[in-house]
Amino acid sequence: MASTTTERPPVRFQTHPSRYRHWKLRFDGDVATLSMAVDPQGGEREGYELKLNSYDLGVDVELADAILRLRFEHPEVRCVVLTGALDRVFCAGANIVMLRTSTHAFKVNFCKFTNETRLAIEDASAHSGIKFLAALNGTASGGGYELALACDEILLVDDRNSAVSFPEVPLLGVLPGTGGLTRIADKRKIRRDRCDVFSTIAEGIKGRRAVEWNLVDGLAPLSRWNEAVQERARRLADSQPRKPGPGVVLDAIEPEATPTAHGLRCAYRHVEYTVDSEARTAELVITAPDAAPKDEVAARAQGAAWWALRAFRELDDALCRLRMNHPEVGLVLLRCRGSAATLRATDALLARPGDWFVREVQNLVRRVLKRLDLSAKGFYAVADERTTWVGSFLELLLACDRSYVKLGDADLARCGITAANGGLFRMSNGISRLETRFLGTPQSVSDVLAATADFDARAADELGLATFAPDAIDWDDELRLAIEERSAFSPDALTGMEANLRFAGPETMETKIFGRLSAWQNWIFQRPNAVGERGALTCYGTPHKAEFDFDRT
Repeated sequence: MASTTTERPPVRFQTHPSRYRHWKLRFDGDVATLSMAVDPQGGEREGYELKLNSYDLGVDVELADAILRLRFEHPEVRCVVLTGALDRVFCAGANIVMLRTSTHAFKVNFCKFTNETRLAIEDASAHSGIKFLAALNGTASGGGYELALACDEILLVDDRNSAVSFPEVPLLGVLPGTGGLTRIADKRKIRRDRCDVFSTIAEGIKGRRAVEWNLVDGLAPLSRWNEAVQERARRLADSQPRKPGPGVVLDAIEPEATPTAHGLRCAYRHVEYTVDSEARTAELVITAPDAAPKDEVAARAQGAAWWALRAFRELDDALCRLRMNHPEVGLVLLRCRGSAATLRATDALLARPGDWFVREVQNLVRRVLKRLDLSAKGFYAVADERTTWVGSFLELLLACDRSYVKLGDADLARCGITAANGGLFRMSNGISRLETRFLGTPQSVSDVLAATADFDARAADELGLATFAPDAIDWDDELRLAIEERSAFSPDALTGMEANLRFAGPETMETKIFGRLSAWQNWIFQRPNAVGERGALTCYGTPHKAEFDFDRT
């Protein structure tokens, strides 16, 4: 049986609770409940049925939206209960037919997005005062159990049937795709031998053994299931401080899309990107406005319209669209424009957040910068005429693989340091982008941070912020050649190279998750043992038995 790939329509990442097809969100004071009720016929495309609360990208787009809205629109919430709405089923994990009929690039980017969504849960627990309880009302398999692992506590129903499991190795010939192996070892610190057993038993582990092995935190019988869930949720909520004030409603940020001669242009309010499919490149521009609120009261008054919140939500959406809808794009040329004074005022406000709303915007900016760090595209910062690289925008330059800075006289790049560059938006490795850039020369970090006034392109080059700094005579040719060269390289080699180079320094659970997944997904997901004509993923759910090449490599 050959594996087939089905065309899929462009993915949209904007939604609203009123349009959810797969989740039910309800509130009881400071406790919210997200119930997984996947519509079997609600897949992103035709050709598969989302049985047993199995999920595709559309399910996770809704989950990501719900988490974001809980953080901004419902500051009263201190605990979220994640549970299943089906009888005796929490979640069967990623839909196998969806994976089998998707392109390799889509499979990898799908897993990356689901990883980032689960990390958003852990980030909300660490930084937003929201604790998460996975109330497993039934079996949690594969990605379903990985979703539970992202929560602070896991409660499993004790009904003699419900289990937690990682069936990927025995049934599919792949691995858990959303950080599961890393979390059971590094987060829950389960013994290696037990991890080995658990990850090779298709039926999983249930009951007292699941508690003994620390796979779950507790059991509750059906007779007092609701009561036990409420008790744990109440305890988790009471462990977090209350946040004063009403929430901020998030508006829609859908871009205006216009076809071009060689691709597509998408324009938001502060962000726009243009794709050239023939050249396999995209140009991405983010612009700061001329004015910004000076204090928390003014920022709160602007709400979702505050440019810092709006612009980085737009950038986040643009990055997701570039990943999923434009796999042919290998290189993104990034330019930042706008008022340096606005950036300085905004960063000063984000650096001293007394108000929960300002703190959530700071958290969002950090997560969006990480999304760029983790995108499997090459990024070149292009610091030419009328570009601005101050504070938060300088972080975008530092996130790029290379920076091309044009030397000359008037109207060229303007650079500057703010509190944003001193560690406000740490990377997945737990240190700042400046520290990561100058890992071998720590004094360079101090030299850059000492530049209190805005500086020009030449000073940026002298401080080590430019990869190359051509003058006006050589600029066009040097940039053109760099773009053409990058676009001609193997995308597989570039993806591996970029992922290896972006996270120098300390290792964290987060870097382990993405580093390991970048390696195994780009290998195992293309190996015949998984996706060949008689591979395990291909044969799953059919009368055919998988056939393996048993040579170890």
